[in-house]
Amino acid sequence: MDLRIQHGIWQVASQNVSALGNVRVDSPRYVELATSSAFSYGTRESHDQQLKLQAMENGKYVDGSLWFYAPNKVAPVFWAVFFLASGLMHAWQCVHYKCWRVSGLFPWAALCFVVGYILREVGAFHYSIINVYIASQVFIACAPPIYELQNYFILSRILYYVPYHSPIHPGRVLTTFGGLSAVVEALNGNGVAYAVNSSLPKSKQEMGKSLLKAALCLQLAILGCFVLLGAYFHRKCKKAGQLPQNLNAVLITLYASSALIGIRTIYRTYEYFSTAAIHFDSSLDPMSLSPVLRYEWFFWVFEATLMVINSFLLNARHPMRFLPRDNKIYLAEDGVTEIQGPGYDDRRNFLVTIFDPFDFAGMIKGRNMNQRFWETHDVGRREEVTENEVEKGKGVVNGAVGTASR
Repeated sequence: MDLRIQHGIWQVASQNVSALGNVRVDSPRYVELATSSAFSYGTRESHDQQLKLQAMENGKYVDGSLWFYAPNKVAPVFWAVFFLASGLMHAWQCVHYKCWRVSGLFPWAALCFVVGYILREVGAFHYSIINVYIASQVFIACAPPIYELQNYFILSRILYYVPYHSPIHPGRVLTTFGGLSAVVEALNGNGVAYAVNSSLPKSKQEMGKSLLKAALCLQLAILGCFVLLGAYFHRKCKKAGQLPQNLNAVLITLYASSALIGIRTIYRTYEYFSTAAIHFDSSLDPMSLSPVLRYEWFFWVFEATLMVINSFLLNARHPMRFLPRDNKIYLAEDGVTEIQGPGYDDRRNFLVTIFDPFDFAGMIKGRNMNQRFWETHDVGRREEVTENEVEKGKGVVNGAVGTASR
């Protein structure tokens, strides 16, 4: 007999015995009553499911959910697959372009998202398990700063390529911005872990919120300075007529990636600041929370979608398609020829270069930050360009390779 009918029989027998009277258990009348009761039970069960779905759509709290809503059970699977595919492609590109040192963080950032969305899928079925919830939030929150850190590597390599327009030693882009990014990552991970853990004391939760707010504000400030540095360099190259196709392409990619990360960070900043005064405990009124927490679509639009676009953008327009693999190879001042030079040489103490990347002390003392090796580029001239680099569509293919303007 169908389990729902059996449940109906039990319900009729226990709650409405008088309705059965002397009806025999194996009689058609008994089965009719049981079926009717089972139908009512099934209708109520279906109604409860509809109410839960409506709660998800209407921003109402789903009982027992740490996420507030009942998380989508399908989307995390697709996003985990998307990031896995993008991460594998990034790994292949690192091998293909021999650029693990320059772009080796791309696969790891994608892997963080894969783990985060797998955990979110687990949480969609067990949304009251706090460890799954915290781990998912931490992995998803930590991945975007890794993409941002990777962009610092790329800008550093761009400045090595056109050193005479760089306002900063190219290596200091990585040490300065990378050091700040490491601070952001530490604040981010610890902040999320404390802020979302409702089992911790209020003081710990508040500390987590403060760490998270500091991380988000710092991340936005660093990103703004990073974009300004790139734009300043871009403008100088364009004004001097030294902006070949490959250089322009990689800078545009960098701006697009930074814009996607920036929009995502603004969303996260607003999300956490909107809940800054709220203490997550049993006395909390769920409807007092911001809509960005009560509606799941905000997350899928401003976090998930933007970041998957960013990852595939960096696949499609991988920076090392447009830049030489050796950072000693630079663009001659004719804007066409590529030359292999001695490379940048900053003889200051390493710690000094981190805290004074623009060499303000050197400016005050009247000395240059580095040797202007590009003014004596007759030595170490590059004699040929590889076939792969010709395919990159560089400006160098339009001019004489291995010769400089005299």
